[in-house]
Amino acid sequence: MQLQSNFVVIATRNEGKVKEFAKLFEPKGYKVRSLADYCDLPEIVESGSTFAENARIKAQVISAHLHVPVLADDSGLCVAALDGAPGVYSARFAGEGATDEANNAKLLQALREKAAAGELPAAQAAAGPQGGAAEHPELLSEAAFVCALALIDPVANEMIEAEGRCEGFIIEQARGNGGFGYDPLFYIPTLQKTMAELSVDEKNEMSHRAKALRKFLGSLPDPEQ
Repeated sequence: MQLQSNFVVIATRNEGKVKEFAKLFEPKGYKVRSLADYCDLPEIVESGSTFAENARIKAQVISAHLHVPVLADDSGLCVAALDGAPGVYSARFAGEGATDEANNAKLLQALREKAAAGELPAAQAAAGPQGGAAEHPELLSEAAFVCALALIDPVANEMIEAEGRCEGFIIEQARGNGGFGYDPLFYIPTLQKTMAELSVDEKNEMSHRAKALRKFLGSLPDPEQ
């Protein structure tokens, strides 16, 4: 794909996501903007049943309105013990406009209720770099962060899609002050850290968003100056 611009609009107002994408696009020479840089944007109804469908919807709506390249992502947390929930409802798990704290609290409550009912299978962690699973915090359930990306250039009439996953576990106690969303509860055994304890460089190396973006970032040429 030959983008007809030296910048890409990220279809989000989430400052955390914008910072992550800006860091990932930087080596290619592309600048990023976000929805916060524009006024009078059309409403986006995320009516898809999958991450990929919602990413496609957002990219199509915003690129058609702005007539510039738009990258949309739909990402979230899929927890095995909750049959894949919160999934596409991750950002609003505790209701529309819910805070990260409220979503995290609801997630832990749902898992505790499962545990109290004897419906929470024992989570088994892979051995970390310093030893076995005994050194890990209490693991409540296997989980995965999933990110689907859709990049649309309306001038070239082209679209690229990709998906990335990061496997881990949900833990009983939040750890770390970085990241956003469910990051403090998402534990990666091989690193013995939660997503919220990772440095920016560490997160950009193994996050679901980084993995998805790298799948097609290499196909983009350097932007025209």
